[in-house]
Amino acid sequence: MAIARYPAVVLDCPDPEVLAQFYGEMLGWKISTSDGWADIRAEHGDCISFQQVADYTPPQWPGQGVPQQMHIDVNVDNLDEAEAAVLALGATKHEHQPGTTFRVFLDPAGHPFCLCVE
Repeated sequence: MAIARYPAVVLDCPDPEVLAQFYGEMLGWKISTSDGWADIRAEHGDCISFQQVADYTPPQWPGQGVPQQMHIDVNVDNLDEAEAAVLALGATKHEHQPGTTFRVFLDPAGHPFCLCVE
């Protein structure tokens, strides 16, 4: 028996509203914001939250000088189309691309995320 309905991931960032807008548009999820905090939520309940932190330092990937500690994989049907869409939303394509079935990007706060095809 599960003790929770669903997990929520919380990402530290300098501007929660900007990051919620980025991921909310990418995933088509509802966005809600408050002072220093933002959530995006899918209709089925999944949630990603963003909290403002002072002196935020983005992860440095692939090195571990400032470790990423986690990243988000987003499954897509077409890598080229998805790449164009996330770049238009404000993502940056990382120079290090270690695979062929996924592409690595940085969100507007510098968190790595991958677009993946199966």
